[in-house]
Amino acid sequence: MGAEPETERRSAEYLAASYELRAPKLEAEILESENLEFFRDTTIDFLGKKWYFLTFSLIFSVAGIISMSHRWATTGSPVPLGVDFRGGTLVYVKYAHTPDPSAIHNEIERAGLKNARVQRYGQSANNEVLIALDIQETSEQALDKGKTQILQALESHATPDKQDLNNSSSLAIANYLLEKDPLHLGSGSEANPRYMGIAQAIVDYRDKTKSGVLDAIDELRSVAGPAVVASLENNFFVSDFGIRNVEIVGPQVGQQLRKQAILATLYSLGGMLIYLGFRFEWIYGVAAVLTVFHDTLITVGVFSLLDREISLTVIAAILTLIGYSNNDTIVVFDRIRENVKLLRRDKLADIVNKSINQTLSRTILTAGLTFLTVLALFLFGGEVLHNFSLALVIGILIGTYSSIAIAAPILVAYQEWRGGRGKKPIAMPLRSGSGPTQPKEKVKV
Repeated sequence: MGAEPETERRSAEYLAASYELRAPKLEAEILESENLEFFRDTTIDFLGKKWYFLTFSLIFSVAGIISMSHRWATTGSPVPLGVDFRGGTLVYVKYAHTPDPSAIHNEIERAGLKNARVQRYGQSANNEVLIALDIQETSEQALDKGKTQILQALESHATPDKQDLNNSSSLAIANYLLEKDPLHLGSGSEANPRYMGIAQAIVDYRDKTKSGVLDAIDELRSVAGPAVVASLENNFFVSDFGIRNVEIVGPQVGQQLRKQAILATLYSLGGMLIYLGFRFEWIYGVAAVLTVFHDTLITVGVFSLLDREISLTVIAAILTLIGYSNNDTIVVFDRIRENVKLLRRDKLADIVNKSINQTLSRTILTAGLTFLTVLALFLFGGEVLHNFSLALVIGILIGTYSSIAIAAPILVAYQEWRGGRGKKPIAMPLRSGSGPTQPKEKVKV
């Protein structure tokens, strides 16, 4: 008799301990089901609207294909390629005022430089532009050639017989000072290191303190002294811009990068097909790859329609959206597979609709938060990340849409096609009388 209270006490302690262990999990499930679901018990007939979805996708896909075909026929490339892929010269220019890309482009065109691209670079307050030229030689002479051509194009109002101090090297300034000798040092051994030091101090002040652009030569009095400044004013002037850097991508490098980008995209699609073939059934893999191809086609088509360049960063964004779209599709497919086992007497179309509705809240939460992040990057990330973030914005919208409106209907359409030909469907639920039944269960997201 004395053992019964002890047994009851131990049982009570065991139940209390079990509850303490399960309480966090139960609380998390309650919070998830009550607070994190935007949509509960929705019964939207997504498959019933498949023809509207198909029309929407066809409009954007065909528009992109037409744009890429026309561009291919006229330029030899279906999309505008960045310097990374086509090869060329990049010239980074800093202005003393807010630059006007259209006016700069017109000056370059008047100078005879065709097919140049001008765009804002970096933060707006930095007043920088990036000029892409078609010069593809990779020698030092080509670097000087690109810089010289831009100088000649932009210095249309240069002072005759004077050098531009904002675009002069320390060596050019030192040679001038040695020739004019404003400090009257003569031709002794002291002159060369003294003037070289002054020239380097001038360039450092211009590039580091003034961010590459002097407003007036008189600013150098604290660096070079009155005599040197007076001499410089006689033979130099300051323009409203300075060339900060010149980079060249050779044609062979551009061709190799283009090939590697295409292979990277194809390998990612092939890897997804193989993974989903093993993880589910092969038709799931085919549907996912077709969906991702649909997303990529629309994204690239938008870039062609908007005349946006495809660069290495854009390829990185496309590979990112391929993974993102595939992740959303797998979530829906996994729920379809679970419901096929639980709802054996329902039609596949009904199971697919139920599965999409069950995962709708999760899809909206994930896609919404991700979209807000990339939208902020698109709006505030600057010109350098503009095309990268644009690809992500388009890809997340289209990827979320396609995981609901394209992937699942492909699966149902294939099963109906097999049934119409008298073949056994793949991953279909059992019909009445075809096997053991199981009670219907409601699956929470």
